[in-house]
Amino acid sequence: MERFEILDAAKKCVCGDREEDYGSPERNFEVIAQMWSAYKNVLFTPVDVALMMALLKIARAASGRYKDDNAIDLAGYAACAGELWSLVAERPYTSTTSHH
Repeated sequence: MERFEILDAAKKCVCGDREEDYGSPERNFEVIAQMWSAYKNVLFTPVDVALMMALLKIARAASGRYKDDNAIDLAGYAACAGELWSLVAERPYTSTTSHH
């Protein structure tokens, strides 16, 4: 699979049907961050979620078994992380999750 094909497929994942089915990745990562934060009692941000999901794909790639899906998802998570970082640069992240 060539890089433009990987990027095109990633774009379809984060900007296409999945967004229509599940909502925006940013909102989904916000919900995941809140759930992880509550579960571990540690503050996670949507950027953390995007980066840790990318690490999941890297760990799968480290198994030595290539699947197009891992490269596509990794590119998608990187794009989401980049967009979220730019939003954080514009306004600091504030969590609605309370921690004790």
